[in-house]
Amino acid sequence: MSDLILYELEGCPYCAKVVSKLEALGLDYESRMVPRSHGERTEVKDVSGQTGVPVLIDEANGIDGMPESGDIVEYLEETYGSAA
Repeated sequence: MSDLILYELEGCPYCAKVVSKLEALGLDYESRMVPRSHGERTEVKDVSGQTGVPVLIDEANGIDGMPESGDIVEYLEETYGSAA
């Protein structure tokens, strides 16, 4: 099991941006697909306080529900990229 968990939605361009960065950095992660309906996204709301995706969890570094694709990509680059 990976320390990285990504809540995502199929066809979501913001999620695809994060997946692309994860793959570019060669990181293993667990994908958790969420329902299309925001009202059914109880699991992602429990971890992040909101129903939007993507949301990243990085258990190894104490990140327990980071939203916003731009923030996630920046975090991944700073934490796992060549500058890390």
